[in-house]
Order: sequence, then C-alpha cells, then structure tokens
Amino acid sequence: SADAQEYNVTFRVKNGYPYRVQLAFYSQNRNAVWPGNGQAYTLQNSRVHEFPLHCRPGERICYGGWVEGNARRYWGVGLGNKQRCSGCCYTCSGNITQVIELE
Repeated sequence: SADAQEYNVTFRVKNGYPYRVQLAFYSQNRNAVWPGNGQAYTLQNSRVHEFPLHCRPGERICYGGWVEGNARRYWGVGLGNKQRCSGCCYTCSGNITQVIELE
C-alpha cells in the first residue's frame, strides 16, 4: 500500500578527528535511532563512510557524533540526541548528503 512506502536518506560522514568517533542517527518525528539497540557506528579511519538509512518519507533525521569514550566532545545532536545543532538534520527523500566532516 502507498502508506507503507519507504525511502532512504544516505549520510556521508568523514572523521577528520584524531580519535575514533561514534555516530548515531536520530529521527525527530518518532522514536527511531540508527543503528539502534544502544549501538553506534564507529568511524575508525578518515575515509568517507556512507550510511543509507531506511526511513519514512519526509522524516527529519539528525546525526549525532561523539569521541569514543568522551561524549562531551560531540558533533550534531551528540550522544542520545541531547544537543542542539544547526545544519545537522536532513529530510528523508531518497537523498544523499554532502560529505559531513567531523573535526
């Protein structure tokens, strides 16, 4: 049915920070987190990593990154979607973000 339509938004993220960074993505419209279950993606190198997230059309998703073992150093909405951010949210519309560099 049409209301079961699913889209993707692909976040492209590069870790330009000298330590390992953990990353999660938070829906602002519902209680959804990627990868979920209290897990996070780990950026261990400085390559551009792509994260295609299965999402609902029009859903607003923000990235949160933090230094592994030190959530006080954060990017975007940080660990647990607790921080305010500008320009760290994208709408789910089958799109791909520009490269987001964490440094």
